[in-house]
Amino acid sequence: MMMNGKHLSGEKPGSSKMGLAERITVRQSGKPIQMMTHQILGYPDFDTNYEMIRLFQESGVHLVELQLPFSEPIADGPVFLHANQASLASGTTTKQCLEFAGRVVTDFPGLSFLFMTYYNVVIQYGIEDFVKECAAIGIQGLIVPDAYPEESHEFMEACRKHRVEPVLIVTPYTTSERLAYLSAETGGFLYCAARKGVTGTKTSFGKETEAFITRVRGMARTPIAVGFGIQSDQDVRFLEGKCDIAIIGTQLLNVLEHEGLSGVKRFLQTIIPA
Repeated sequence: MMMNGKHLSGEKPGSSKMGLAERITVRQSGKPIQMMTHQILGYPDFDTNYEMIRLFQESGVHLVELQLPFSEPIADGPVFLHANQASLASGTTTKQCLEFAGRVVTDFPGLSFLFMTYYNVVIQYGIEDFVKECAAIGIQGLIVPDAYPEESHEFMEACRKHRVEPVLIVTPYTTSERLAYLSAETGGFLYCAARKGVTGTKTSFGKETEAFITRVRGMARTPIAVGFGIQSDQDVRFLEGKCDIAIIGTQLLNVLEHEGLSGVKRFLQTIIPA
């Protein structure tokens, strides 16, 4: 049973029977916060994606969001937009992304993997086939920002059928009525975008963020994760004790591009709690 993110059982996090929310909750014991990182598949190439994921596991990351590139990623800022388009220009396909995901799920069993993409990608592949294949390779959650649950019945039903969690997004501007609806419909966790807008711009974490998280916590039936604009260890320390997961994406890509894999390793050591 799960209520407000509280669920304990005798199962270990690696159990195949354990859902994403339960796995997060069990892992949370004794930790100030969990970390979710992000990779745009095929950018700069799959070999670098693999080495980044190796660093994630070695550094204590808990969840990894694998983004299937799309030509018009409406929730993403300029850094991710460039990476999406560069990946597609190099020939990355959805099939390649699925094959890569199957490999890293097997090679890094300590991590929970989710896909992030846009609904056109899912529709083009075939909704039922896509979700079914995600389940088969061990993808635990799907973040599809433009698949609104009230308009995406086939997608939501496929997720329920194949036990892949559809992770939904709320913002500080989400009304209480809609927050209650999305809290009931989300699976795994509730993704809280810390501010309005696209990814990549620095967020000023303060009292407004704290009030937003408190409002979400009061309605959430799952763990909650906060992303959009996390760029430093101070940002992560601010979120400790307030939410269950901190999501960091654009800043990792910035560090990779300017300082390489060794820079990413140093950066992860500064932001992940001991």
